[in-house]
Amino acid sequence: MTFKRNFRFIILIVTAFILLPLATSAQQTGATAEAIGQANLRSATDVNADLLGQITIGTRYPILARSQFYPWYLIGDPTTQQPIGWVYADLITIVGSVNNVPYSEVVVSANMVPLVSPTMTLGAAVTTAAGTPDATSNTTLPTATATPVPLTGVIGTVQVEINIRYGPGVDYPRIGVGEAGEQFEITGRHSQFPWLQIRYPAAPNGFGWVANDLLQIQGNINAVPLITQTNFNLPTLTPTPAVVLASSLLQTTPVAISPTFQALGDNLWAMMLNAGFEPETSKLASLFVMDLKTNEALTFGNKIAFSGMSLNKIAILAALYSTLEAPPDADTALNIAYMMVCSENSASNALLRKIGNGDEYQGAAKVTAMLQTLGLGNMFIVAPFKMPNATPVAVQAPTTQADQIRALPDYSNQLTVDDMGWLLASIYQCANTENGALMSLLPGQFSGRECRQMLNIMSDNNLSHPLMMSAGVPADTRVAHKHGYIDDTHGNAGIVFSPGGDYVLVVAMHGPVWLEATETFPLISDLARTIYNYLNPTATDDTNLSWDIAGVEECLQQSRDTVEMLMSNSG
Repeated sequence: MTFKRNFRFIILIVTAFILLPLATSAQQTGATAEAIGQANLRSATDVNADLLGQITIGTRYPILARSQFYPWYLIGDPTTQQPIGWVYADLITIVGSVNNVPYSEVVVSANMVPLVSPTMTLGAAVTTAAGTPDATSNTTLPTATATPVPLTGVIGTVQVEINIRYGPGVDYPRIGVGEAGEQFEITGRHSQFPWLQIRYPAAPNGFGWVANDLLQIQGNINAVPLITQTNFNLPTLTPTPAVVLASSLLQTTPVAISPTFQALGDNLWAMMLNAGFEPETSKLASLFVMDLKTNEALTFGNKIAFSGMSLNKIAILAALYSTLEAPPDADTALNIAYMMVCSENSASNALLRKIGNGDEYQGAAKVTAMLQTLGLGNMFIVAPFKMPNATPVAVQAPTTQADQIRALPDYSNQLTVDDMGWLLASIYQCANTENGALMSLLPGQFSGRECRQMLNIMSDNNLSHPLMMSAGVPADTRVAHKHGYIDDTHGNAGIVFSPGGDYVLVVAMHGPVWLEATETFPLISDLARTIYNYLNPTATDDTNLSWDIAGVEECLQQSRDTVEMLMSNSG
C-alpha cells in the first residue's frame, strides 16, 4: 500500500512539472481562444484522439501551448488555468499573439481535466471515468458535472441509410453515415439550401449536414435557428492511417511496399469508391493483391468477414489434397471438377464427406482446422453447403478477429480477403518452389505436384467466355481462380500468370439485399486489368467484360476435361 501511495505521489509530481509551465504560459502571453460555434476538445493533436469535451461560442479560454507539428492548440480552464484539451486551429478564433506560446505535445488524459466550467460540455471519455476507483489508490475521483448545450427539441429520424456531410450540399465531404432508425438533434436549418444541421460529435466541429427530405422531423422546425454561412471548408486534419495497408501473414518476411505498388493499391481503392463501395456504408468491399515476384502485398477491408460463398471451395480443395495419398479416383475427380468448374454444392458436400470419413460436418471441421494451423483464423467452414430439402444441423460458428457483423456473413462459411489471399499465395509457393507454409506447417501432407494440380484445376474455371478477373486480362492469359456469388455478396479469388509477373487477387463485395452482376463482375475485371497493366506496362488495354455465367452443357464439357487431367495425374 505504501508503494502504491508513493507511486501515485510520483505521478502527480511529474504531471505537475509538465503542466505547471503550461498553466503559467497563458498568464504570460494573454492569448485566448473562442470556439467558432462549437469545437471538440481532444486528448492529443489528432482528430482520432479521445474526445474530452466541447466548447461553444461565448467564452474565451487561455491558450496554454501549441503543437510544433500540427495546427492544434492546448487550451485551459479560464478559472484554474489547467489543461482541458486540444482544439484544432480552424475551429477557434484567437485573440492575442501566440508567438510566445510554448510548444508541447503533451497528451491530456480524462483524469487531468478539472471540474467543468459552466460553458464546457464534457464528452463520454470524461464522464465514464468519473466516479470510478482510481487504480493507484482507494480514493474515488471526483464526478465531473457539466451544463449541456441547450437542446432545440427538434429531432430528425433517419428513414433509410444516408450520408452525413460537412456542409449543406452533396459536394461537401461525407463525414459519416446515418442508419435507418437513428435519431439526431436538429440544430439549424440553412437559409438558402434545403439542408439541416444536426449535432454530430464525430465531426471536427461537432456538427453535420443532412438533406431535409432524408429525415422524418419531430418538433417545430421553424423554431430551429437559421444559418446563413456559405463557407464550410473541412479542416485539413492530422494525417490518418492509410486505408490501403501492407499485408503480411503466414511464414513470410514482411516486404517493404514500394511507392509504385502503394500507388497501385490507392488506385484500386479509388476504383472501388467510384463504383459506390464505401466502407462506412452498407455497400462495402475488400481487396487483397500480391505481386508474387516481389512478395509485396496490399489489402484494404481485411478485417471484414464476408460470406465464404463458393470461394471457400478453394479451402476444401486444399484440405482434400492434404488427405490424398494417391491420385484421386474417378468419383473424386468428378466431384472435384463439378465443385471447382460448375460450383456444384452437392459435389462440394461429397468432398466434405470424403475429408470427414463419411461425415460432412467432420469434413468441414477438418477444413477449418487446416486453416487455423496455417494461421488463417478468420476463415472457416463449419457446415456443408445448403441443399434443397436438407435438414440443417445446429453448429457453433467460431468467433474470429474479424468484424463478423458489417457484411452480414453466413454464420457457417466465412472468409476475409487477407486470409484467402495468403492461402492462394501458399499454394503458389508450394507449386513453384516446393516450400512455404503448406510444406512447413503441414509437413508430409502436400507435394509440389499436388499444388500444381490444384492450380491446374482452378485454371479450368475459364470457359468459352472469360468471367470476372479472367475477363480483364488478355485472352491467352492463364488465370487460376474461383468465383462466388449469393444475393448480397459477390467475390473472386485467384492467381493471374502474366509475362511481367504473377499476382494474387481476391475481391469480396457486399450490398444490402441484392447485388447486380452487371455492376460487380465488370468491376472485378477492371481491377484485374489494372494490376495486369501495372506488371505489364506495354500491354494493350484489351478486355472482354463478360459477366454472364456459362451454361450447363459448357460447364459439363469443361468438367470432363478437368477429370481427364486429374486421371492422367498431370501437374
